[in-house]
Amino acid sequence: VLDGLRYEHPITGVVTPVVMGGEYITTESGTGLVHTAPGHGADDFVVGMKYGLEVAAPVDAKGDFTDEVGLASLVGANVLKDANDKVIELLKERGTLLLVYPYKHKYPYDWRSKQPVIWRATPQWFASIDGLREKVLGAVNKVTFIPESYANRMRPMIEGRSDWCISRQRSWGVPIPAFYRKDNNEALLTPEIIRHVRDIVAERGTNAWYELSIGELLPEEYRADAELYEKGMDTMDVWFDSGSSWAYVEDEIGSPVDLYLEGQDQHRGWFQSSLITSVAVRGQAPYKAVMTHGFCVDENGRKMSKSIGNVIDPRDIIEGGKDLKKFPPYGADTLRLWVASVDYTGDVAISPEIMANIGKNAAMIRNRARFMLGNVFDFDPKSHATSFDSLPMLDRHIVCEAEAVF
Repeated sequence: VLDGLRYEHPITGVVTPVVMGGEYITTESGTGLVHTAPGHGADDFVVGMKYGLEVAAPVDAKGDFTDEVGLASLVGANVLKDANDKVIELLKERGTLLLVYPYKHKYPYDWRSKQPVIWRATPQWFASIDGLREKVLGAVNKVTFIPESYANRMRPMIEGRSDWCISRQRSWGVPIPAFYRKDNNEALLTPEIIRHVRDIVAERGTNAWYELSIGELLPEEYRADAELYEKGMDTMDVWFDSGSSWAYVEDEIGSPVDLYLEGQDQHRGWFQSSLITSVAVRGQAPYKAVMTHGFCVDENGRKMSKSIGNVIDPRDIIEGGKDLKKFPPYGADTLRLWVASVDYTGDVAISPEIMANIGKNAAMIRNRARFMLGNVFDFDPKSHATSFDSLPMLDRHIVCEAEAVF
């Protein structure tokens, strides 16, 4: 009934159509009527593309409204601080405010900084996957996966993967050598520029991008127009950096290498980025085999995290922790025994209690070995050895069982 109707914005007066959202709108919570901002969320962006809505993102990198917001009183207001109060005041002034009611709801937070996240649609650099997809899938078929059960894990990820966003807005990293016209923000990035900046970075390091002038960074044929441009500040996705690492060791150890070893999350990360870059450049996977291991977790199955405070340093296991009653020194052999006793293909638990049990097992093994060695210290094979056929049946059975194990 509402689809296609048009309404007037209560502050700006702009007439906008009512659109039908996606599956993220449910009957379980809320009214079913939600605001849609194509420039500030993935779901909203998809709906905006469907209905041809403008992808406006009038918020800068600091979280402040820009001139694009269209209201002078809101320009400079921070969307996580004072912007809400200013919007409420505008609604009061226009007599369109019905109710102000505090409502607690879910909101995304950055896992590392623990700060709220602002979604913004911004220009980015992408690497197309469509032209490589079939070649990459073909290369996956030639890779040995250890354990074998992970063989089908990467394929669905590649089959459903969209274009790779290779740019990041960080203050550190490998810069993307792009220049932008000051008058229209048009990008200038050519093979000649890439090769020229590459040679500079090879000699002076990546800081050269930030230290040198635009004229020094541009090839000779572009320097006359240097004043028209400004340097881009985007950096490469770190997965592109690490995914290209095979190229740095190719001359030294050859390619493809025998094995890539990492955690189970790297089927979406390093394993996949390395595969894509290698197939794009060399037409083959950078590795013959991929071995995947689980993560160390505590006794409650929680991932080791500095913020949680449950990280166990291997040195504390060997040499003892600050609290020697809780974590006495077990020595390197006990740590090795723990490693040998767990199934690396899944997450492995470790805690002071677990290490105490492993320490007891190590002591039992050591004492039994000492007992057996003590009983055979004077054993001379030439005079004391007995042939297998002359051994009692029980002894022969034990020897066969031992050979099957060792």
